[in-house]
Amino acid sequence: MRTLDLRRRAFDASELRRIVPRAELDISAASAAVGTLIADVRERGVRALLDQAEKFDRVRPESIRVPASAIGAAVHALPSAVRAALERSIERVREVSAAQVPRPASTALGDGAVVEQRWQPVSRAGLYVPGGKAVYPSSVVMNAVPAQVAGVGSVALASPAQRDFDGSVHPLILGAAGLVGVDEVYAIGGAGAIGALAYGVPDLPLEPVDIVTGPGNIYVAAAKRLVHGVVGIDAEAGTTEILVIADASADPRLVAADLLSQAEHDEAAASLLVTDSEELAQAVQRELDDLLAATANRERASVALEGPQSAIVLVDDEETATRFSDAYAPEHLEVHTTDPDATLLRLTNAGAIFLGSHSPVSLGDYLAGSNHVLPTGGSARYSSGLGAYTFLRPQQIIRYDERGLDSVAPHVIALAEAERLPAHGEAVSARSTVSSRADS
Repeated sequence: MRTLDLRRRAFDASELRRIVPRAELDISAASAAVGTLIADVRERGVRALLDQAEKFDRVRPESIRVPASAIGAAVHALPSAVRAALERSIERVREVSAAQVPRPASTALGDGAVVEQRWQPVSRAGLYVPGGKAVYPSSVVMNAVPAQVAGVGSVALASPAQRDFDGSVHPLILGAAGLVGVDEVYAIGGAGAIGALAYGVPDLPLEPVDIVTGPGNIYVAAAKRLVHGVVGIDAEAGTTEILVIADASADPRLVAADLLSQAEHDEAAASLLVTDSEELAQAVQRELDDLLAATANRERASVALEGPQSAIVLVDDEETATRFSDAYAPEHLEVHTTDPDATLLRLTNAGAIFLGSHSPVSLGDYLAGSNHVLPTGGSARYSSGLGAYTFLRPQQIIRYDERGLDSVAPHVIALAEAERLPAHGEAVSARSTVSSRADS
């Protein structure tokens, strides 16, 4: 990994944002190609999806919609250890997701003047589960369970067609879908899948959804950006990121192991260590060299660690480390400091924060109970990770009776006249006894 030495230099927030490492291929750069793929799906439907599967996944599915019998068979074929792990993950994610559902609230502003707030689930959700360099049954759990907890009535899941499985979805993904009760599954991937979920495919048939969620590569993230507005999205959850804040007290082997755990996802994955200890930085680099030599995905991990998006960042102190982290706004943030809770107080921007040496990101990927679908590319400054709240919309319900309206009628009329919208005031006057008495 390259070293970025920021010691003995002062940076304001805008300068930090400019110098944080990022992948050379950003979401904007992928948008043109992605737009063409989505337009093709809208125009040609099933034929476009089949052609895209053949081009990108090197297989032409016999059936885009996966039969229910195949999902059931995949559940029965799950290895016992994998099934037990998925079931435990489902339980834990369900429990945490349930705590995310806001309670209805009612605010009385006076006699006969009440504003209620309720949280309504979207009617239909589209869940994307990647299936390129790795297989992610855990992402089925992370997408589907919060939607179910929120009360979404209709769920469609899309995952790339697999050449090794005759053009169907990977059986581990199908098995996970069956375990959580999702029976509408499509063997489609990438930008085309996002377009299909957002706009629907009448000749499949696939009904359009109200929100699209789930992680993916840079092209999936770009596709989600393009359909946002037609449908809701969770966040632009693209290629994975980890940023570790560590001081001299950190265990270099644990830090190296966690940096490597995310680097093995993809050649564009970002792994950053931010530390005020040069000795720790050197020790982590040595440990990384040793771990890389022994890991199964060493080739892609090496590319990721050597890329411009990854770095060891040397800073003067913990305050600068936290400022750098907030400027970067990482998907995953680990804190390996003497007092992680004190460090946490300085931090604002992150998809998920893992405190202490026994809270690795890989725990969050599977069984922490938290969700692993998180914002990337700096979008954690304004977006959150996936949760039950992602599938909910707050709605305000206004209940005023005659007394309640009378109490504010003169103010409504005054503001309507000030804004030169007299009909607004007249709509109140037509109902208000106060206005009627004043007119007489």
